[in-house]
Amino acid sequence: MLSYRHSYHAGNHADVIKHLVQVAILDYLLKKDKPFCYHDSHAGAGLYSLQAEQAQKTAEYQTGIAKLWQYQATHPALARYIDVIKQLNPDGELAFYPGSPKIAALMLRPTDSIQATELHPSDYPILASQFSQRRNCRIENNDAWAGFKAMLPPLHKRGLVLIDPPYELKTEYQDVVNGLKLAYQRFPQATYAIWYPVIERQAIEAFIGELVASGIKDQLRIEYSPLPDKAGFGMTGSGMLVINPPYTLAADMQQALAELSPLLSEQGEFQVHQLVAE
Repeated sequence: MLSYRHSYHAGNHADVIKHLVQVAILDYLLKKDKPFCYHDSHAGAGLYSLQAEQAQKTAEYQTGIAKLWQYQATHPALARYIDVIKQLNPDGELAFYPGSPKIAALMLRPTDSIQATELHPSDYPILASQFSQRRNCRIENNDAWAGFKAMLPPLHKRGLVLIDPPYELKTEYQDVVNGLKLAYQRFPQATYAIWYPVIERQAIEAFIGELVASGIKDQLRIEYSPLPDKAGFGMTGSGMLVINPPYTLAADMQQALAELSPLLSEQGEFQVHQLVAE
């Protein structure tokens, strides 16, 4: 099933939390001189026009990045995230929003490597064209889980693997658990950041329980919900489960989300919890 297009959702509140966490992890990895690898399992098109028909149809970015665009952040992680978005919009108009592989491209050094897989036949060529001139880069029109087998472990010994499927099908939750086990077995020293939507609380808690029961240690849960939980259709929030997180990440996200939450929603709630110890 390949109906999902992120262009309808670019820059929404789920992207804000996902990319805030991504930026914080990448900044931590960049502190060391040694190069590392960034691997993106469901890379999408990489870059999205917020003036395009798809983005204008849903206007989800208006309740996400648009609320932060002119904000002068206090916490360094939040300020860094906003600054990355501004790099794509140098004239001061919020016209473009980057996907996670584009954020990596904006932040990483020439010696760091980027790997990405995208299966959608329309999104893949758009993604690949953005990386055609970049060295140390491998972009494949492939299934995420096949990509883990073909591309992990990378040459570099450090890295971030970002996993964020659309969860169109209920089977994708189990696919993530199985895919994570495969990737972790091949590249255990990496940091893994797994995005998940909050649609039905009971279902997502069962999914988190499966990840906890995987036997993989050092799991940190970061979640933000601008809306109260409800049963039925509609995403009320989202989160990132991070494996092998930087030791600074929990405190950074606790502080950054305390600053971010009231900017996005008067009724927003967040949590930062260590689920599995090191």
